[in-house]
Amino acid sequence: MKIAICGSLTFAKKMAELKSRLETLGHEVYLPYSAEKIMRGEFSAEAIEQAKEDGSFHKLNIEVDAIRRWHDVIGKSDGVLVANYDKKGIKNYIGGSAFLEIGFAHVMNKKIYLLNPIPDASYKEEILSMQPVVTEGDLNKIK
Repeated sequence: MKIAICGSLTFAKKMAELKSRLETLGHEVYLPYSAEKIMRGEFSAEAIEQAKEDGSFHKLNIEVDAIRRWHDVIGKSDGVLVANYDKKGIKNYIGGSAFLEIGFAHVMNKKIYLLNPIPDASYKEEILSMQPVVTEGDLNKIK
């Protein structure tokens, strides 16, 4: 199965670990462009968080056409795995970009997997409506 891993770039290293584990299970796995750059040491997750805080992150996204680029990757995948770890005091965090990516996957009839349960967020009902499979960390549930 071809899987696109989605989630906050804060989790880039954990996404790379998920990628390795999924590949061991026989899946073809894609990471977000920026996560790959973080893993190659081309820039840091901290620099991305700083850019988000100072309001300049969108410029980086526009420069590399990140949203369309990732939409295309989701399109060639069989499904997405959302790496929803705890962040900023929010259990199983799913931010704006990951929520958007879940929506892309749903509209394109792709399978949607969440690593952890749906967070208690204002958009919980929308996520439930897209019928994700919650793996509870068990990557064998991805089929």
